[in-house]
Amino acid sequence: MEMDSIECVSLMDGVEDEEIQSSVSSHQQYPSGKRNNNIGIVPTSVHELLECPVCTNSMYPPIHQCHNGHTLCSTCKTRVHNRCPTCRQELGDIRCLALEKVAESLELPCKYFSLGCPEIFPYYSKLKHEMLCNFRPYSCPYAGSECSVTGDILYLVTHLRDDHKVDMHTGCTLNHRYVKSNPREVENATWMLTVFHCFGQYFCLHFEAFQLGMAPVYMAFLRFMGDETDARNYSYSLEVGGNGRKLIWEGTPRSIRDSHRKVRDSHDGLIIQRNMALFFSGGDRKELKLRVTGRIWKEQQNPDGGVCIPNLCS
Repeated sequence: MEMDSIECVSLMDGVEDEEIQSSVSSHQQYPSGKRNNNIGIVPTSVHELLECPVCTNSMYPPIHQCHNGHTLCSTCKTRVHNRCPTCRQELGDIRCLALEKVAESLELPCKYFSLGCPEIFPYYSKLKHEMLCNFRPYSCPYAGSECSVTGDILYLVTHLRDDHKVDMHTGCTLNHRYVKSNPREVENATWMLTVFHCFGQYFCLHFEAFQLGMAPVYMAFLRFMGDETDARNYSYSLEVGGNGRKLIWEGTPRSIRDSHRKVRDSHDGLIIQRNMALFFSGGDRKELKLRVTGRIWKEQQNPDGGVCIPNLCS
């Protein structure tokens, strides 16, 4: 479904021998050591021992080796058709138990230490932490394509503005109008995204039309460009109405750690049924005209009563 008018009012399957050899020859080099607070230095040699020569990722059990002692991870073993990428000999089913034992004894910094993570973990716990680390890069919140860009918040804001041509607004007042000449043609891909900057943070306002069961609906919701713990410090309201009627939604913005689809499918936002949307539009119900308004505010702790009070931006 295409929108007639939207107005903004305010890793390696089938690896070839040459590719494998190239990967091995360009084996990643690490600095002589990495210090994390006062824990100590992890030697380069240990990093190199535990790095797969094909994918360059850290190896976890089972770690395989050929008859000549060259190692690689279990994932790459199947990709190289059971041939050692270093000496070209058949791999067989030999485990490198000594290297697995060495890995068990290690404590390593999170791979996002350069982004600010101070944590140190046992080798086999490190991977699980890194999947949920608060310092890991964010995924692009743009919902109209499978965008694979990741980065910090400021980088993603620039990316949204320059690459996706997303509208940028300053302030905490939301005021948008959605116009559609044929409101009965609702498909899942009709949506819009606007970024708001207020309280020193960035928020993504989504508005879209999609099928909910057999019924077409319209939905608006807000996502916070940051982690969930920080998102809980803010609240927002959305309202839509007409002909003397009004729908109001209040909630907490969801973090962009949660995908756009996850938020939408949880129905965590303002949902407008098509019949109600046409009623709000007025006229002969042949054209959809929705104005969605709202605001964002920050919850502040009251030092006297211990309760949250809203801090509204001017």
